[in-house]
Amino acid sequence: MLQRARDFTGPPAAARPAATVVLLRPHGDAFQVYVLRRATTMVFGGVYAFPGGAVDPSDRPSTIHDDWAARLGVPDDQARAVVGAAARELFEEAGVVLAGPVEQPDRTVADVSTPDWEADRAAVLRRELTMTELLERRGLRLRDDLLLPWARWVTPEFEPRRFDTWFFVALLPESQAARDVSGEADRTEWISPAESGDLPMLPPTLRTLREIAACDTIPGVVAAAEHRDAASPLNPRIEVTADGRVLLHVPNHPG
Repeated sequence: MLQRARDFTGPPAAARPAATVVLLRPHGDAFQVYVLRRATTMVFGGVYAFPGGAVDPSDRPSTIHDDWAARLGVPDDQARAVVGAAARELFEEAGVVLAGPVEQPDRTVADVSTPDWEADRAAVLRRELTMTELLERRGLRLRDDLLLPWARWVTPEFEPRRFDTWFFVALLPESQAARDVSGEADRTEWISPAESGDLPMLPPTLRTLREIAACDTIPGVVAAAEHRDAASPLNPRIEVTADGRVLLHVPNHPG
């Protein structure tokens, strides 16, 4: 990364819209976060991250709240696509479905690890089935109220592959379990966000964990998310000082 920053002369590549989900579950009086380690064959192999990925043309949920454009800082169609990508990636990479019966809007679907659900997940992964089609066929609606926008990070300009990524926080639904099903990870685990300092992570992942750890409890995370700005992009840049030190600057970010 440092070498790419030194060699970069521009122009920067376009940043693709993307979404990632920080999945939480209760753990005693606190909580844990679900992370996966990218396979060595992937970009940033060996680095721990949250489930997520780029927006796909199929990410067009129909029955979600109409305030996402304001919350994410983009036009309505793009905001819907980002929300749809967050839900789809969580299903594809962790086997978790944020959805519930149409007639019972406060409920979430239970066990989704059965063979029929796994067949549907594989079909979504192969783009043979969209999440919208899957939910409609099963009489479910996307529980977008369970996705709490946290931040928006843009890949530095010197990187050849750039993403405009919205970070969401979500609570693991009862009766569901996160599973290592992505095929893009060589390890998955639940960790305490306060004890993640030794794991290799990119700055946005590490910073997000530190912010969430400061909330102490899941209700604290939910309360903090209500006051977060996920519309203003954070654009980190690297500065190489005269004495060889490397400094990471994140404009408009506290700390």
